Amino acid sequence: MAALRLLAHPLRRKIEQCLRDGPVNSATLARALGESTGSTSYHLRQLAKHGFIEEVPELSKGRERWWRAVPGDRRFPPYSRQTPEMRVALSEMVRHNVAEFVELFSRFADDHEALGEWADAFLFSRATVRLTLDEVKEFFEEYIALVYRFSRPAEETPPGARAVHFRLLGIPEAAATEPEAGSAE
Repeated sequence: MAALRLLAHPLRRKIEQCLRDGPVNSATLARALGESTGSTSYHLRQLAKHGFIEEVPELSKGRERWWRAVPGDRRFPPYSRQTPEMRVALSEMVRHNVAEFVELFSRFADDHEALGEWADAFLFSRATVRLTLDEVKEFFEEYIALVYRFSRPAEETPPGARAVHFRLLGIPEAAATEPEAGSAE
């Protein structure tokens, strides 16, 4: 639960996002996020304590510490096994993630002309698929496998590649109610 609360914190989510672009130190991060170095140092240590980031010893000099994200598949228990406290924290985290994605889209929509040919990388798909719960789980595992298939560390990124943000949301509808026998619709 402590790790979940850690990830639900808005500044820590921003820090983690910055680290996806490569190693940073607390001073660079503080400037990028408009925060104090003390604040970013504290949050970096908290993220490291829970294994989300790690120090980069080869870049660190004296008291200057550099940090990088630790790649990983961060999964949380299904809803049925979450505590009420966990449900609140996850709900808050998901709300923030969706809001961040809406902001990403808004920036794209406002400036897509400046992207040139990269504007063609905007992907949109909308589907309704009727699945069993086991099929939903299988679908998700195949999606994760596809993400891993195309993922690589920043240092292995070929020239001309750019970050492309993906989010998968699967929202089940309420169960359809069957009309009672003998009732009129």
